[in-house]
Amino acid sequence: METIFVTGGAGYIGSICTEELLNAGYHVAVFDNLSEGHRAAIDPRAQFFQGDLADRAVVQHALRTSKATAVMHFAANALVGESMVNPSKYFNNNVTAGLNLLDAMVAEGVKRFVFSSTCATFGMPATMPITEDMPQCPINPYGESKLMFERILQWYGKIHELTFVALRYFNAAGATKQFGEDHRIETHLIPNVLKVALGQKEAVEIYGTDYETPDGSCIRDYIHILDLAQAHLLALKAEQNAFYNLGTGGGTSVKEVIDCCRRVTGHSIPVVEKPRRPGDPPRLIGGSDKIKKSLGWNPRYQNIEEIVKSAWAWHQEHPHGYED
Repeated sequence: METIFVTGGAGYIGSICTEELLNAGYHVAVFDNLSEGHRAAIDPRAQFFQGDLADRAVVQHALRTSKATAVMHFAANALVGESMVNPSKYFNNNVTAGLNLLDAMVAEGVKRFVFSSTCATFGMPATMPITEDMPQCPINPYGESKLMFERILQWYGKIHELTFVALRYFNAAGATKQFGEDHRIETHLIPNVLKVALGQKEAVEIYGTDYETPDGSCIRDYIHILDLAQAHLLALKAEQNAFYNLGTGGGTSVKEVIDCCRRVTGHSIPVVEKPRRPGDPPRLIGGSDKIKKSLGWNPRYQNIEEIVKSAWAWHQEHPHGYED
């Protein structure tokens, strides 16, 4: 069976995609510098190379040693607020380091690439759900860095005959029995709400309760991590270069997520209402008709309660994340 080279395989999404690749019978070589990821998040069945994409010689050596035939690229910085303060970090890590990876692939003759992109490349679209034909106008360096890399991929496809798929999504959530969400700086809603239920935070903050939504709080698109992993595995078999948006087509408000966490955990979960954050759109929902028709993507977890239950089970087993 062929080997898939997974960058960022010690991170949240990368670790679970690695697990699912292994379960599907692939060999996996994980490449990660462990600056954001965790050594304990790497499936023990995978081969591990510790290194940084900033060093092209190191990544090329790992690619050659692994004998990989395809790459899944998750290694990136992804904090929107930080990108507004330190854009250099985002353009260096998400664009320049990514170029090192592409050049190493060209040098080693690896021709297939699956890119973990983001719907943040669209900025603040006028209508929902977000479809692939909408204008891409990012409003922060994070989204801009991902869009720049998408454009680079198109040129590498034309010039170096690279076959690629870029998957754009927003809120990965949930867990498997073995792997879950443990960021060093946690900005995601569900794990932060569950920290209150675990007694690690006094309350959860709601930023803005006066949006033009049914309950006044922002609506976001939450996709179970296993459904995301399925999309990445399907993308490996794609024969044409493509960009796909991933979403449920619905969306869940901040207040609805908190209420769901209360039901699942049995904890009251106090909230603190705070003013809106600049640049937060009322709704962000991704449309997925294109990938469903083209690749047969069929998400299995459309219910926010299923997502929260899987996350809560993992956090109960790992209350301090991978430090346990």
